[in-house]
Amino acid sequence: MKGGEALADNSNQGTGFGSTLLRTEDWLTVWIGFAIVVLVLAGLRLQEPRFKWSTDGEFFSSVKTAGPEIESLEHRAGERGETALAAKWTALKAAAASGDRGAVTGSAGELEKVSKAVGDESLRKASAKLAKDIAGRGAETADRVFSAANLTNSLIMGVMMLAMTLLAGHLLSNGVRELLAGFPAVFAIAWLSLILAGNATIHYYGIEYVFWCLILGLAVSNLIGVPGWLRPAIRTEFFIKTGLVLLGCRVLFGDIMKAGIYGILQAVMVVFVVWYACYWLSKKLRVDDDMSAMLASAVSICGVSAAIATAGAIKGDPKKLSYVTSITLICAVPMLILQPLAAKTFGMPDLVAGAWLGGTLDTTASVVAAGALISESALKAGVIVKMSQNVLIGVVAFILSVVWTYKKNALEGGERPGAVEIWNRFPKFVLGFMITSLVFSFVLSPAAVGSAKGTLRSFETLWFALAFTSIGLETHFGDLAKLGSGRPALAFLGAQALNLLWTLLLAYLFFGGVLFDLPRL
Repeated sequence: MKGGEALADNSNQGTGFGSTLLRTEDWLTVWIGFAIVVLVLAGLRLQEPRFKWSTDGEFFSSVKTAGPEIESLEHRAGERGETALAAKWTALKAAAASGDRGAVTGSAGELEKVSKAVGDESLRKASAKLAKDIAGRGAETADRVFSAANLTNSLIMGVMMLAMTLLAGHLLSNGVRELLAGFPAVFAIAWLSLILAGNATIHYYGIEYVFWCLILGLAVSNLIGVPGWLRPAIRTEFFIKTGLVLLGCRVLFGDIMKAGIYGILQAVMVVFVVWYACYWLSKKLRVDDDMSAMLASAVSICGVSAAIATAGAIKGDPKKLSYVTSITLICAVPMLILQPLAAKTFGMPDLVAGAWLGGTLDTTASVVAAGALISESALKAGVIVKMSQNVLIGVVAFILSVVWTYKKNALEGGERPGAVEIWNRFPKFVLGFMITSLVFSFVLSPAAVGSAKGTLRSFETLWFALAFTSIGLETHFGDLAKLGSGRPALAFLGAQALNLLWTLLLAYLFFGGVLFDLPRL
């Protein structure tokens, strides 16, 4: 039996209500997620591990790319009589010419401070933003990633997660000693994957950490083989469910209000039409129901995160999730490059281009990167649409969990399930996801949400990294090749083509001044 299935096999232990709350995997992931949230809200502030880094060549290349903007800001500062600011920009150029990364980073930090005292608001914001960006990039070195302090921060979070996993293993009557032996190795692979994804060039092209987790896990399982002592620590479902509970902390319904009616309308129409179109096409191509749902959510909502939430809600096969994740990430890279190029080539209005990017690219980070290649207004429009779609993850996951409960009961030859049966079959971690989302959306103050989000996001990322590493470790290339003989990939590509066209039409209707006045962003 594979490690990813072991916890699930013990999920029905116990007969009493109290036993169910403490000895089923679904409930334990909810309690662990809640415990992390409570600890952080109570004041636990861990120094988040840092994974972003760039080589000196990559850093100076980014500074060179910013050269025209630096020249413009230096010139504007001189024109407006901001001699101190102009001198700082000149000093930064000299530091860059010297090839001393530390000097450039320090100069950019000083420049950011001077920028804040500038009277002209436009110049102040533009100067401070670029200076902060250069200083931040300059500090992101490989030495910092592998520093004793950062390694210690990673170790602290890893030990906490190990303790939670051991507690769950004990309550589910799994071998605690076996978990203790294998968990550090799974964590180490996940940690290395995060470092690979943190490279500046890799990050720019949107190749997320989940891809590297899968690749390294697959490399171990297919080229080396998974040793027996490691298998008990491969807890795919447990890691995914715990991460999903924490994901709710950043799926905020308030973002819909910020997005406004245009973003809401486009997001709902994209998700509704594209989801059903992808599901229909997948079924026509004889793709099974579970994979069809994962594909549909990945295309229509927000890529990998939506696929993860859907797989959890319908209790999908991790191998199928691995396939969907892989095809999603493979398609994301050319879209990130080609969509901004197409927007410029065909002369799309900036707001339309941004809304198009926000409705089709998978992550907020990729939308920001692509939107920045067009204009500030394109970036803002893209983020508005993407935030609206992100919030729909929870809605879709909840609906699917109920629908799949009915479907599975029908397949088992049972009658229409009543409320008690639906509750028994309902994935409880989806409830945890919804509760954390509602609490962070409507109960906590913006200040509390802001102070807690960094630590919670780090925990969420690490749980998901463990999950995708586990998927890779328990998957063989032959298994992926057998999944649908290419039909799921064809369904995904067909649905993505529809997504690009349908979203572009909606972007023109809502952000192009066709149905409504142009929004002020």
